[in-house]
Amino acid sequence: MAIANPLFIAVVGVGGVGHCFLSQLAQLAVRRPFPKLRLCYIANSRFAFYHEDHAPINLDLALEYLEKSATAPIPLDSLVDHLAKAPGKAIIVDNTSSQDVANSYPSFLKAGISVVTPNKKAFSGSYELWQNIFGASEASGAKVYHESSVGAGLPIISTLKDLVETGDEVTKIEGVFSGTMSFLFNSFAPVGGGGGKWSDEVKNAKTLGYTEPDPRDDLNGLDVARKLTILARLVGLPVESPTSFPVQSLIPTELESCSSGSEFLEKLPAFDQIMEERKAAADGKVVRFVGSIDVASKKVEVGLRTFDATHPIAALKGSDNIISFYTRRYGNNPLIVQGAGAGGEVTAMGVTADLIKVIAQIAS
Repeated sequence: MAIANPLFIAVVGVGGVGHCFLSQLAQLAVRRPFPKLRLCYIANSRFAFYHEDHAPINLDLALEYLEKSATAPIPLDSLVDHLAKAPGKAIIVDNTSSQDVANSYPSFLKAGISVVTPNKKAFSGSYELWQNIFGASEASGAKVYHESSVGAGLPIISTLKDLVETGDEVTKIEGVFSGTMSFLFNSFAPVGGGGGKWSDEVKNAKTLGYTEPDPRDDLNGLDVARKLTILARLVGLPVESPTSFPVQSLIPTELESCSSGSEFLEKLPAFDQIMEERKAAADGKVVRFVGSIDVASKKVEVGLRTFDATHPIAALKGSDNIISFYTRRYGNNPLIVQGAGAGGEVTAMGVTADLIKVIAQIAS
């Protein structure tokens, strides 16, 4: 791919996904050299490194420069102006989960700056923000890609877009959208029976790094609800927010007010019987935490469901995700996408793949 004019990349967020993305970007520069692709800005929540004249930053040294920097990040409205003045087209790669950064996407896009991100909050926030983002993209021609906002590196969004844009009729979307919930229920309610105590499995999942620092951020179901909101909007349902449809929380009401995740885990064993009863009520089936969208009835919901042991959702392993697309073309045999739905490397892979797509479309 020949790039006639320089392309300038700004990277915001260098946590787990951001680190992996920068590593993949450096590898990409070796495998598929883009001589005019320039990293011109890098920032975390506290510091930034950049040159006023948009001079390129050495990819191999970018993190080292950032660690030594005492320069505050450019305010978002000023960052729009800074990138708009670059002597070439610009792309912002947002690896944060910041609502403030998400809210700024329309401004970047209006200025002709393309956006690549795994940030779910941009696309599952208010429906007005969703409309503003894609309206600004259409008006300016700047691109916005967010594959990793659902399913990490799995091709969920691109698959759904292909189905819709080629004229297929999507009737239902169903699946396990959370790597954390997948791991928990595969351990707590494995096919064949057995499984550990619910509180023990939650503690184990946290120890292994599958949950958020406060496991309630996974158990409240809102992460899955955000992903369902994004997919529902892509099939044309104007879902207002992740709280505008039924979402089953697995947090006992008595523990919602715990002051910390540690306190929550300490008190959780007293409520194990509730989950044991739910498992017993499955009557030979297995319990899984599922999200579903019924397009015809416009019904979106997140919560516990039971499945026969032979069902693909029941047979899921580890922390994998599985998403089934039921459509007119595929009939009773849904199109299934399955695989690792969490982790820095696979999430960053989705971001890097999106970046390559944007480069292909805006390079000239």
